[in-house]
Amino acid sequence: MIKANDIYKEYGEKDARFPVLKGVSLCIEEGDFVVLLGPSGSGKSTLLNVLSGLEKPDGGSICYDGEDIAGFSDEQLTVFRKENIGFIFQQYYLLPNLTVDKNVKMGADLAGNKEYRKIIEAVGLGEKLQKYPHELSGGEQQRVSVARALAKKPRVLFLDEPTGALDEETGRMVLHYIDSMQKQLGFTVIMVTHNVNIAEMAKTVMKMGSGKIVDIYENSLQKSAYEIGW
Repeated sequence: MIKANDIYKEYGEKDARFPVLKGVSLCIEEGDFVVLLGPSGSGKSTLLNVLSGLEKPDGGSICYDGEDIAGFSDEQLTVFRKENIGFIFQQYYLLPNLTVDKNVKMGADLAGNKEYRKIIEAVGLGEKLQKYPHELSGGEQQRVSVARALAKKPRVLFLDEPTGALDEETGRMVLHYIDSMQKQLGFTVIMVTHNVNIAEMAKTVMKMGSGKIVDIYENSLQKSAYEIGW
């Protein structure tokens, strides 16, 4: 379980500091599919960053199974992320001089996963192992980033607008792979989006506004990537 209590985060210098998170509290159960939904500037990406250990909050606690990571040192956070967390962003962040196989192997090596090619097969790129990023479409590159994140066997997969740079057909395909792998492997998903349609795929939706969670609800029926609007 992830339990955050009274999280605050500010940016800026001295008198020019401005609050982005204003006392956020939440609980996320193991294996949940959570969407953080809200407009630009609502604080959802900042919340994702502090929940995942990419950034430290200025106040509050973030507990994973009772262990508060908010007080971790930078070195402790690095180890925590390595052992527990996967990331998928709007930008693919692939290494251009490495093949599909070697990009994914980078994530797999962090977990000692020697069967990572099964993940590449699962996201439909089994025939692209020796291709380089510039030889792939945008959707294929995003699927490589999905495979790389999953190859390290994360407990929690964080996604920040993963389909923001993709067209509808490709976006649905990427969401389908993420959804399928989550059902197969059972990891927790926490996804940031401003797209209310994508929120229909989640079990739990947390709506954000002005640095706070303004509503939490569960979908009675989780739709697939091919059932939602776009």
